Amino acid sequence: MTDDTKSSNAMWGGRFAAGPDAIMEAINASISFDKRLYAQDIRGSRAHAAMLAATGILSNKDAEAIGEGLLTVLSEIEGGDFPFSTALEDIHMNVEARLKELIGEPAGRLHTARSRNDQVATDFRLWVRDQADAAIAALTALMKVMVAQAEKGADWVMPGFTHLQTAQPVTWGHHMMAYVEMLARDRSRFEDARKRMNECPLGSAALAGTGFAIDRHMTAEALGFDRPTANSLDAVSDRDFALEFLSASAICAVHLSRLAEELVIWSSAQFRFVAMSDKWSTGSSIMPQKRNPDAAELIRAKIGRILGATVALFTVMKGLPLAYSKDMQEDKEQVFDAADTLMLALAAMTGMMADLTVNTDKLEAAAANGFSTATDLADWLVREAGLPFRDAHHVTGTLVAMAEEKGCDLPDLTLEDMQSVHPALNSSVYDVLGVHNSVASRQSYGGTAPDQVRAQVARWKGLLG
Repeated sequence: MTDDTKSSNAMWGGRFAAGPDAIMEAINASISFDKRLYAQDIRGSRAHAAMLAATGILSNKDAEAIGEGLLTVLSEIEGGDFPFSTALEDIHMNVEARLKELIGEPAGRLHTARSRNDQVATDFRLWVRDQADAAIAALTALMKVMVAQAEKGADWVMPGFTHLQTAQPVTWGHHMMAYVEMLARDRSRFEDARKRMNECPLGSAALAGTGFAIDRHMTAEALGFDRPTANSLDAVSDRDFALEFLSASAICAVHLSRLAEELVIWSSAQFRFVAMSDKWSTGSSIMPQKRNPDAAELIRAKIGRILGATVALFTVMKGLPLAYSKDMQEDKEQVFDAADTLMLALAAMTGMMADLTVNTDKLEAAAANGFSTATDLADWLVREAGLPFRDAHHVTGTLVAMAEEKGCDLPDLTLEDMQSVHPALNSSVYDVLGVHNSVASRQSYGGTAPDQVRAQVARWKGLLG
């Protein structure tokens, strides 16, 4: 080794002391992460081999050997006995190399009429489709828990907030059903994305299709796709399915983060609306009285990883010309991490909400504070006294100021106090100032009245099964 070579190698440093070749291998190889696609890769290869045999491109004998050999490879990987090699770059070449060791020359015929470009596009679609199915199932499980919470607390009164200030009384059930609606939209986004991604790229080859008389419809059907992709250029360069999955994941994570934030607030000593079980909280290393909502806080933080993955893949894809570029190797780690993170957050939230203890006395006491029935008073003035709402709003505001000055709440004002502000007020106004009467009156469709909540609970129980 010359002095110049030694100097050059030293520049690479550490693990890359072998020089540029080692760096190229490290940056080019994807096997460290795309080995997660092994099941999808083998499934796609078996379907491809079967199609090649059915179209007469491959002999039945070779197709049978390939199919059996691939099952052996699958068994080795699942058993932890497979020697993944960085030198072989990716999961496709690792599987094919091992297949050749197992069955010899027929293994070389497997790659007829396909490219790694359409192979990875197919593998990745299959994997993302599986993750969409898993997300749909996990969301359904969480929705069922939220519906159960809503049914249990359909008439538990609690404060509704705007700007985190007491606004109007609502019911616990109504609050829980708000999240059911959010999660339902999340589920529909995954379902919708799944429909759109369910086209098979296999057979598009490198970018232009193939001159072999293959049957792409057969391969698509074998892999559970609705149809083959209609344009080979688009098929190998498309990662919209991954972007849609990440986008749906990010919105879902936002919803989980909002619920987690409420759990953090509600479980605090200042609120005590809820208590988390020991399964989902931790103690302090120095303060023995503490019960920290760590699981909720971590769910709240997970949106950062998922949103980061979404932005990263959008950035990778934004300037790529058709068709395939090596940049697209950077698609998988982002999606893998986001999918893992989302599934963990969904599972943790489902467990927390199932175990949650609700302090109904604290909820009701808080619901009665902060002049929460002021809007009911204004509505009474419109309905019973015929005041325009703006005038009723002004009268109510004056009464709130009076109650603040006296250090009491609206129901504690005497009738004489009220009539000093407006003579139309009479004793029946006290009927609307109680929090239970307030929520019971909100009978509009989608309102917080217990009857409306129970109707929504029944609807969702029927939809969720």
